[in-house]
Amino acid sequence: MTVERLTVAQALVRFLSHQYTERDGVRRRLIHATWGIFGHGNVAGVGQALVEYADDMPYLQGRNEQAMVHAAVGFARQNGRLSAQAVTTSIGPGATNLVTGAALATINRLPVLLLPGDAFATRPADPVLQQLEVPSAGDVSVNDCLRPVSRYFDRITRPEQLIPAALAAMRTLADPAETGAVTLALPQDVQTEAYDWPVEFFAERNWRVRRPLPDETELAAAVHAIRAAERPLIVAGGGVKHSGAESALGVLAAATGIPVAATQAGKGALQHGHPSDVGGIGHTGTAVADHLARTADLILGVGTRYTDFTTASGTLFARPGVRFVNLNITGFDAHKAAALPLVADARAGLERIRRDLSGHGVPAGYEHEYRAERDRWEARVSAAYAPGREDARPTQPQVLGVLDTLVTEDDILINAAGSLPGDLHRLWRTRSADQYHVEYGYSCMGYEIPAAVGVALAAPGRPVWALVGDGTYLMNPTEIVTAVQEDLPIKLVILQNHGYASIGSLSESVGAERYGTAYRFRAADRTYTGPPLPVDLAANAASLGMRVLRARTIRDLREALADARAATVPTCVYVETETADTVSGAPPAEAWWDVPVAETATRPSAVKAREQYDRHVTARRRHL
Repeated sequence: MTVERLTVAQALVRFLSHQYTERDGVRRRLIHATWGIFGHGNVAGVGQALVEYADDMPYLQGRNEQAMVHAAVGFARQNGRLSAQAVTTSIGPGATNLVTGAALATINRLPVLLLPGDAFATRPADPVLQQLEVPSAGDVSVNDCLRPVSRYFDRITRPEQLIPAALAAMRTLADPAETGAVTLALPQDVQTEAYDWPVEFFAERNWRVRRPLPDETELAAAVHAIRAAERPLIVAGGGVKHSGAESALGVLAAATGIPVAATQAGKGALQHGHPSDVGGIGHTGTAVADHLARTADLILGVGTRYTDFTTASGTLFARPGVRFVNLNITGFDAHKAAALPLVADARAGLERIRRDLSGHGVPAGYEHEYRAERDRWEARVSAAYAPGREDARPTQPQVLGVLDTLVTEDDILINAAGSLPGDLHRLWRTRSADQYHVEYGYSCMGYEIPAAVGVALAAPGRPVWALVGDGTYLMNPTEIVTAVQEDLPIKLVILQNHGYASIGSLSESVGAERYGTAYRFRAADRTYTGPPLPVDLAANAASLGMRVLRARTIRDLREALADARAATVPTCVYVETETADTVSGAPPAEAWWDVPVAETATRPSAVKAREQYDRHVTARRRHL
């Protein structure tokens, strides 16, 4: 057997540079690049290996460990989960900073490889710097925090352990039913140990991304149920887009007339304007989609996890006897809501459903009903978008309305948290399958800017927009520096509303009176109700290297957004928005969301909120 003597870190980097995915005959590099911040836990191991093999493994310099994971996740999502990135950090705080990003990746079923340094395997001194001492367990380190948020976790304490662990890691990353964050914890001494590696370990390897076909018995039951339904509704989740099943979904919807509502992850599976598209569903959904959900007798869920926002906390699918057919690549999700399961790839499953539904269509009256309701909803969207006076300060929906007039199918919009996901889900008119990039599985503040960096790396030449409120911006602006360094012309839109607008509204609705949600000075009564803080986020973005455009009016905004879209350098548009308290904003939520309210309280706002909560909660049901 021919061997090559390398360190563990060198062998890992060599191995990663020769891994590929293959789907539908298209081959992609599985690990495109490695993000890294170096410290004593990885600088002499993985850091040295990245220098050694710089021609084989591109390196990307990050500023924050959590942000590096977000950037890698944005890259993987834009690549349809077929190409991913690795992230290496030192031991200690660098490693534990990965946890939030890992949770986001795993919850959203998006691949990212984490390579944190770890405490010495040989234990030359106890404790070493940043070592967690657990009196009852000598093998625990802070990296064990990553176990519950990783789809695969291993700690490499001997060189020969790397071979099976690396192969298992690649299998998990490339498996459409298992993918998420994968962690290989690397003790800093083991990284530098030399070993005689079989050269076969470094051979090019293809990981085939499967398209499992549906079981014929399950398929027959699903098709029978769909044919029997009078008011069917398709709920399109992120699995449609991960599978590249948008065309198959569009063909099925057009042939049968079944309306299609989308989750946050699935929005864009049908482009705006498709005859069957009825928009977002659930708590942040459209009036037409939520009405159809309440009256549907059958739900065909495709690639959805049925989160509480989608189901309105179990209150949305209200018709007695409503049945579910769930097409999903994981049996776990396919069986939710006591459904008829169809465990298969989304595209393969939709194509076979279409084949077996040949000649079938929904009643003409149903089709006419939902299309008329959709037209009425579109009028409400146009009203929310309407700019009003050109010299007025815009509302948040008006910002989206101005942006709507400027973008094409090339543009990609990124968001994750605050009030924007609700407005985008209800209002945004998606022009392409990948234009709508809202991370709502974890709804992580601080995701947008680093994700924009990752998306820009995956889609060079396309306009990439990161839309953030001031609260989110303050959480994680560091990767602006990376965008500047890498010459990535991302477009950042900061909407300044002086606090946590979304949680402030929620706080008010549940009787907590917007307590602690505004960015203001303390008033005489020590509450945060004084004047707004004199924070200049535009100046902050400029200090990090961005070109900044300030928009004070709708006229300014239109000019600034057009300028930013054409810019060839990282550009920020800063706008202070008008609140919905003084002018009309977006249409309100069309469905409930369960946020428990104090069962007993003395303040009238909480007492009233509990009365409303008790009314809503009676509508919750389990589908059996």
